[in-house]
Amino acid sequence: MRGVEPELQPFWDERAAGNFIGGGTGAGLLLWSAIAASGHGTAIGLPLFLALAFIGVGLFCVWMEIGRPLRALNVFFHARTSWMTREAIVAGPLFLCGLIALLSGWLFFAWLAALIGLVFLYCQARILQAARGIPAWREPALLPLIVVTGLAEGAGMLALLSPLLVRSPGAEFAFPLLVLVVLRFWLSRRYAAHLARPNNAPLKTLRALRENDRHFLLLGHTLPAAVLLIALFAGGSFGTALLALAGIAVAASGWLFKLALITRIAYTQGFALQHVPARTPGYSHPGVKPGWN
Repeated sequence: MRGVEPELQPFWDERAAGNFIGGGTGAGLLLWSAIAASGHGTAIGLPLFLALAFIGVGLFCVWMEIGRPLRALNVFFHARTSWMTREAIVAGPLFLCGLIALLSGWLFFAWLAALIGLVFLYCQARILQAARGIPAWREPALLPLIVVTGLAEGAGMLALLSPLLVRSPGAEFAFPLLVLVVLRFWLSRRYAAHLARPNNAPLKTLRALRENDRHFLLLGHTLPAAVLLIALFAGGSFGTALLALAGIAVAASGWLFKLALITRIAYTQGFALQHVPARTPGYSHPGVKPGWN
């Protein structure tokens, strides 16, 4: 029954997914760059530049996705009701602090940009949860998964950059990245379990999520975890090379998950009748909910 059963939402496409990909990776990279600079004296210029570039490209993607790009400034006028407005407002001081840190090298402003980046990442997660008509997005278990996925993507990018950075944390960084991989795995299983509960998601959503999980769990968790364990014990330049390999797997798998979440898992609620009324002559019937369990 077309128009009644849940259907794939047609409004957000790869450009919208690019906003969540760029914003999450950039915010995570800002945080881990500040941590590495504080703990190891790691050069912050390259990771800070890439973090701002990721966020900027993500915002550009969502600007391109807007139906009327020349009216994009209207997004700033709904701070009381829209998490997208709050995301846009937070982006201003984020870029200001990031650029000051990039030009001056002051660690204080790098930390300030990193903390604002966490608020930016939280706003992105709330944008999805506020979409009440999409069961896969409104599920409360998605919020921590999006936040941790962004942190894991940022950590993965820092791991990828490790061989290029002065005084990089090296193979030691495999431990926090491994912790994030394990945490993301647990949150992804929790999210899938919550969606699978009765009347939480339509069958098409669950089917699309299962298809994506086969790749997400293998490429984003099992293989990187094994490589990171070897990197921890190997150490040295070999351990750093393994760390970079695991880092790109962790980041890329997070990007693919977000792409699938926006473009392939996002089925609408559909329509349902709580009770089918009687017709004359005839009898009433139990309610119907096409496309659900």
